[in-house]
Amino acid sequence: MFRGLPPPAKRAPCALAIGNFDGVHCGHRALLLRVVAEARARQLVPAAMTFEPHPREFFAPDAAPARVANLRDKIEGLRACGIERVFVLHFHWHLAELSAESFIDQVLAAGCALRWLIVGDDFRFGARRGGDIALLRARAALRGYEVEQLAPVQLDQERVSSSAVRSALAAGDLARAARLLGHPYHITGRVLHGAKLGRQIGFPTLNLRLAHRRSAVHGIFAVRVHGIGAPRPGVASVGLRPTVDQSGRWLLEVHLFDFADEVYGRLVRVEFLQKLRDEEKFDSIEELTAAIRSDSQRAREVFANPQSPAPN
Repeated sequence: MFRGLPPPAKRAPCALAIGNFDGVHCGHRALLLRVVAEARARQLVPAAMTFEPHPREFFAPDAAPARVANLRDKIEGLRACGIERVFVLHFHWHLAELSAESFIDQVLAAGCALRWLIVGDDFRFGARRGGDIALLRARAALRGYEVEQLAPVQLDQERVSSSAVRSALAAGDLARAARLLGHPYHITGRVLHGAKLGRQIGFPTLNLRLAHRRSAVHGIFAVRVHGIGAPRPGVASVGLRPTVDQSGRWLLEVHLFDFADEVYGRLVRVEFLQKLRDEEKFDSIEELTAAIRSDSQRAREVFANPQSPAPN
């Protein structure tokens, strides 16, 4: 992974996909698998370019879409498709004001040693979104690359997109989100020290920081955690913890059933199975504790009867 463009000594002719790749869903994978196939056929390096922060977060942070995936999960999704190099471009004013022609010449042709490129049907780039597939094709011969455009990927008569995944997650429809993603929705992160409140009230938790301003999932969920031995069932809260914290920071807290080992620093993957309810603010710690107890019981019922409908 390169944060920015690779130095000249590490540049290698590549086949490239460009996108935000939020969630690396089925549509993204069609794009990425095409890159890998062309790279192998042409003896190029299969590569992907993405941006941090998301351009919409840069221009309008309060109106930006919720994040489906953190950078770690995005990179892992790209790697799983066969991508060998990822260019993570820091989106700032210099990049935002770069003309579409300069983006092709300086970033793609020179910076990435581009030889073959694939983009989605709605791809726009450069200052004021002035570049499109027509411009990429017009400059292809001059800059020594070929370009291909991928048609939208459809699933159940719906266009597969990050927006569709966000919509499914916001509605608590984890089954639909999993179909669009091609796998159950999950968040990966390292276990951090917290305030230890959960331990004090009898429900110790694994705490994972959410790096972005807003997560695509919000509420209380039945989850399965991977990375600490055998997969373990539990109940998780994703949100702002309004009863005990007024900082506005998002946090993922997971209470594992019948598990009390300390696993600080371990990298875990939290797989979301069913949404139990929305996050609430309670008037007292006692009310919060009672709610957690009820949530834990409902989550245990999910694991006892996995074919049952999601609790109301």
